[in-house]
Amino acid sequence: MLTQTTIQLLAASLAMAPLATARDVPANVRNFYKTVVGQGQCPNRLATGFTAKDGGPSNFSYCQDSSKVIYIQGTNGRLADMDIDCDGRQGGPADDKRCGKSTDTQSITSFADTVRGYNKGIQDLDANIHPYVVFGNSGSKAGYKTFDPKAHGIQPLSVMAVVCGDKLIYGIWGDENGDDGPRAMVGEASISLATACYGKSITGNNGHDETDVLYIAFPGPEAVPGANGANWAATSYDAFEKSIQAKGDQLIQRLGGSGGGGSPTTPTCSWTGHCLGDKCKNENDCDQDWTCKNGVCA
Repeated sequence: MLTQTTIQLLAASLAMAPLATARDVPANVRNFYKTVVGQGQCPNRLATGFTAKDGGPSNFSYCQDSSKVIYIQGTNGRLADMDIDCDGRQGGPADDKRCGKSTDTQSITSFADTVRGYNKGIQDLDANIHPYVVFGNSGSKAGYKTFDPKAHGIQPLSVMAVVCGDKLIYGIWGDENGDDGPRAMVGEASISLATACYGKSITGNNGHDETDVLYIAFPGPEAVPGANGANWAATSYDAFEKSIQAKGDQLIQRLGGSGGGGSPTTPTCSWTGHCLGDKCKNENDCDQDWTCKNGVCA
């Protein structure tokens, strides 16, 4: 039988235990966020002309900083919002019916084939379990704005960082924006990720409207957990997010204290993969994990 003292100690221990849904934003990531907001709009736009809200301005861009990470920003310091995505597996073990309010749910995500290929007993991502980000824009309509993150080194199912509600959440690049609307949209995440940010008031049709969410994508194969680097068959958001925490903690070290605003500069090769794709004259110009082939680090 537990004594009152034991119960109090257990309660205190649980209160102090870190929760996957409430991770504090590290200083370097907070500085990156502040610098991005403070710059007003990004100086190095890879693609622009996107919108965060129906009827809103089409002045949001995919941006790249000096460390090659990619993020979304509008003008006047605005970032992205967070609409809710419920695509993928339906009726799974974590489904609490909040996705049922969505009017545009699709039964498949962009990288379902890769998920199946991992052979972990699941056929696709589950929005109620996997904290995925909808990133990139595809479409074939005439004049429709598109952006392919893969062209800039971002790989499917790679780990991403999301700063939302004064929290840092790790997710994966799990889906893309299609051309099913009149204009190309940005700023969307799975309901499990959005719930970790803003609580259970989130539903399939009720997201976060403020443009203060920072989505950060990391280039290079080292950002991909692969079949055995994440708990793809998890039955809860907490279990999956915990499985990619170490990878996320590693990746955010790329975000220097000076933030991410400026144009690309000559890399210092201070972290693994920094020189991937950069020009080189010899092996000394590349990080130790890359070799100089035909004038580029690969």
